[in-house]
Amino acid sequence: MNLSMIFFAMAFALLLNYVKNKTSYGADTIISVFSSIAIALGLAILAQSGNFNKYSSYLVGDLLSITPTEIGYLLLCLIAVLVFWHFSFNQLHITSINPTLAKSRGINTKLMDNIFVVLIAIIVMISIRWIGILLINSLLILPAASSRNIAKSMRSYHLFSIIFSLFSGITGLICSYYWNIPTGPMIVLISGVIYFITFGLKSKIKE
Repeated sequence: MNLSMIFFAMAFALLLNYVKNKTSYGADTIISVFSSIAIALGLAILAQSGNFNKYSSYLVGDLLSITPTEIGYLLLCLIAVLVFWHFSFNQLHITSINPTLAKSRGINTKLMDNIFVVLIAIIVMISIRWIGILLINSLLILPAASSRNIAKSMRSYHLFSIIFSLFSGITGLICSYYWNIPTGPMIVLISGVIYFITFGLKSKIKE
């Protein structure tokens, strides 16, 4: 990991946000387009070096290769996210629900959105070597989707997302050790199981 990769991720996230705001397409569509192009571009560049196997771990990741120094970087990211979340929770909430109303309240919606996507981009770039390009999108989506199935408020939505993420990570790490399965895919599989369980409980909980 080096600073050039971090700056590329930040620039890429801001470009994605710019295109999203200039079109009528949904965020999911724009993210899918950009991620497909980025992955294809990365693979094409690596293939030109003639030593593609050296970078194959970036596809599926290797969570057990993380070092104490890298854990320190993640800790700094966690602190930055918590500080941002503490001071900007309400602004982010209203911006995501009704940007027009947020602007009428004097909230700089573009700034909030850009800070949010930059933080996500930095976290993804730092984590991608351990999680893998093919799996990291699943880890971003599945805990939140599972939480959405059963949450009754925005705060419970965030709480359940964190609980499901921690449970999937810890359980996946333990299961991968005993069952000899790569850690990243194991965590995603457990996240998938949680999603289908919460999907089955969705109608009962929200009645």
